[in-house]
Amino acid sequence: MDYTDYKIVDGEMFQAFVQSGARHLKRNIKKINDLNVFPIPDGDTGDNMYLTISGGVQEMLREEDRRLWKKARALAGGMLLAARGNSGVILSQIFSGISTGLKEYETVTLQELTEAFQAGVERAYETVVTPVEGTILTVARESAQLLRFADEETTLGEYAEYLLSAMRDSLANTPELLDVLKEAGVVDSGGAGLFMIAEGAAQAVRGENTGEEPGTEQIQPLAAGAPKMDLSLFTSDSVLEFGYCTEFLLRLMHAKTDVEHFDEKVIIDYLSTIGDSIVAFKDGSIVKVHVHTMTPSKAMEFCQQFGEFLTLKIENMNLQHNNHVLQKEVTELGDVQREAEEEATNETAIPTVKRKRRPYATCVVTNGQGIIDIFREMGADEVLMGGQGKNPSARDFMDCFDRLNADSIFVFPNNSNIIMAAEQAAELYKDSRVFVIPSKSIGQAYTAMSMLDISFDTPEEVRDNFLENMNYAATGMVCRACRDYASEDVVAAEEDYVGITSDRLVTASPNRVRTLRDLCVKMGIRDREIATVIYGEDMSEEDRVRIRQLFEEDWPSKEFYEIEGQQELYDLILILE
Repeated sequence: MDYTDYKIVDGEMFQAFVQSGARHLKRNIKKINDLNVFPIPDGDTGDNMYLTISGGVQEMLREEDRRLWKKARALAGGMLLAARGNSGVILSQIFSGISTGLKEYETVTLQELTEAFQAGVERAYETVVTPVEGTILTVARESAQLLRFADEETTLGEYAEYLLSAMRDSLANTPELLDVLKEAGVVDSGGAGLFMIAEGAAQAVRGENTGEEPGTEQIQPLAAGAPKMDLSLFTSDSVLEFGYCTEFLLRLMHAKTDVEHFDEKVIIDYLSTIGDSIVAFKDGSIVKVHVHTMTPSKAMEFCQQFGEFLTLKIENMNLQHNNHVLQKEVTELGDVQREAEEEATNETAIPTVKRKRRPYATCVVTNGQGIIDIFREMGADEVLMGGQGKNPSARDFMDCFDRLNADSIFVFPNNSNIIMAAEQAAELYKDSRVFVIPSKSIGQAYTAMSMLDISFDTPEEVRDNFLENMNYAATGMVCRACRDYASEDVVAAEEDYVGITSDRLVTASPNRVRTLRDLCVKMGIRDREIATVIYGEDMSEEDRVRIRQLFEEDWPSKEFYEIEGQQELYDLILILE
């Protein structure tokens, strides 16, 4: 439908515009991922932003009330939980502020829509502790300011085209505001993602963007796309140790209960008597339920007294264990994130269950089976998968907090692009005090966890001890360049090995071991006592031998340790203490 001559926006139009924007963003994920400052294949801004907005679209589609403010509130709530990566978190806050700005309007003029957009920008700026210009924040702010031209005679078509023009100009100017972008020759990836959403929305205004909408993928059987299990690993002589992972969507029925006033705590209290790792929350007339139990039939029978099942999944967790499958505890059942998450299902063999309440617990984000094992040995209670294209969402963190079941929880994000999602989850979570330790690298968490001490009188003292200890480490990474790169200090050809530390590319060469040596020097190994090298999944034995010889010959006085990390992206991770 063509909306170009319209002068107001209602709930159905809002939904159509957002869906179209999400679809257009999805089409351009790779382009946005490739807007990477460093020439390494770790760009995932496009993935993060799409998974964030698609989580909101799903909630918006579930909202049966077609009024504008209801649709906007559902969208914002879903995005807050699905948010991942810095740009995803900022995007979720923009739409959260827009939802607040729309108040309880059933329709809005374009002037009122601009005011709501401005409220979204303000919310996003408030979320970021130190706002940086030349990012998605700038693109949103400058666009909102220029949209104030709208008056009572402005049509939606004119409004959309002006928005695109303003965003395009602002995005093109981001390298002038941020030197790192100018040096890399790219525009800001988060701002580009926001522009793609706006461009998709403009297509819907013109009636151009048709096809399957983002979020409709949710109507799938829960087991769709599940990892293939070797059923022979649970025989007629096996003993069920772990029970069944049981998940379902329950549609509350007016004939069975008071739908509007139904309290999901009734379900939680009952499930607590037959299982653990319980998650149950109400979304309109749907209750999403997850439980680990030996008797899934009892969970189903109890819940069926309130409604009927929309979807249902029951999995034998012994099979999950024996097949070395990491079961992501997804309460956004049927979410479009499943495909990306299932790519990580072979990372560990230990199913997670909700533990007995305790004073303290720790959560570490990482990837690579060897690194996961090291952190578990150090005392990490939960390990969440992280890495390129696999950043945990706010909902993933909150599910983890549920499983940890502690009075105080300490989270190590280990990546500057994950910290904001962890902080958003900590703010939303109410059942524990959550302390996000702002670790930006594996090395910081490795050092802090190696000196784990929870004997202090208060959780604040435990937090401060973590913060102090993690600063003893310096971390660097070595990996291949995915494109040519040149700065004042470093020149790298595609396929060269580059060394990165403290968010700076500091060295490059065609030889992996030479790059590691240069990185050690740049990081000040002379003033350090301990060097730890973590090997990636594709390291050759020949290079391992050369690295040992390097430390024996160049720095014989240093304590040298090797870890088989098996991480995907980085050939080598270097930790100096």
